[in-house]
Amino acid sequence: MPRSTIEEVAALAGVSRSTVSRVVNGSTAVSAEALAAVQKAIAELNYAPNRAARSLASRQTHAIGLVVPEDTTRFFGDPFLASVVAGINARLADSDYILNLLIASDDPGGKMVRFVRNGGVDAAIIVSHHASDSFVGSIADAVPVVFGGRPSQPRDSDIIVDVDNVRAAADAARHLIDLGRRRIATITGTLTMSSGVDRRDGFLAALAEAGLESAGEVDGDFSEQGGAQAALELLGQPEIPDALFIASDLMSRGAIGVLRGAGLRVPEDIAIVSFDDSPLAEAYELTSMRQPMFEQGELLAGVIVDLLAGDQPPPLTIMPTELVVRGSAPAV
Repeated sequence: MPRSTIEEVAALAGVSRSTVSRVVNGSTAVSAEALAAVQKAIAELNYAPNRAARSLASRQTHAIGLVVPEDTTRFFGDPFLASVVAGINARLADSDYILNLLIASDDPGGKMVRFVRNGGVDAAIIVSHHASDSFVGSIADAVPVVFGGRPSQPRDSDIIVDVDNVRAAADAARHLIDLGRRRIATITGTLTMSSGVDRRDGFLAALAEAGLESAGEVDGDFSEQGGAQAALELLGQPEIPDALFIASDLMSRGAIGVLRGAGLRVPEDIAIVSFDDSPLAEAYELTSMRQPMFEQGELLAGVIVDLLAGDQPPPLTIMPTELVVRGSAPAV
């Protein structure tokens, strides 16, 4: 049964949404008549104020934390994160909230968690999270949270904005298969992240569907250096692949430098399909699976603002992907 909203309570009680919010948060600035009407409507609709509404009763900073469990080099060098942050910031510009960046690959001593628990922000958006990021759960327990990408260990209460990474990666691999490539390897993203695992799984599923086996699989850590190192490892195999599915444009840039240094041509010797369709894809003529990064950021911010207003967004929103074909794996 769908959860009742604060708007439905207000309509049934014949009062404004702000009056319902004041009642829910224990304010005394409500007439006895309005209080009775709201309480009656809450009982009839079985309305349960969400965690966001409860948090407003105790503190309101008008700040939203963007939690990125990465080091600063990764954060400032990753075009995916840059686009998502731009989208978040654009959406919050139309709200009463400001954005606080909380960037740390770990939280030694619990400094970040204490900041959040002590009222540093009203809510948080969490992106680029890993299975080992135990402090993320503590933040989600302290304030309303929206995840950009599926957590490695999702909970029933999680609210997630994502793309279908399995399906998108499978479509990317099918493009290489349709080009007649048969020795197809992959440079995966970090396998402690659900996006890395899902893109690998989608790639392998498409190959199995075509009766093919992977020509190699190396973790590139979603970094340019990792992509370069993975390409070196694949070139050291007895039989060099004739195609690569690389799980991010940043890794593709690193890999292409190595391939060119080895005298290999793209796409003649090795065709490449990448992922993200960031500005790097256009610069390097990469065929790349486009995910709407800026729009993801906008939606993440919109969802968290709605949560703080007392609404209950859907637990999972899947955004569309699209293969953009360029020179690294041109259509036949």
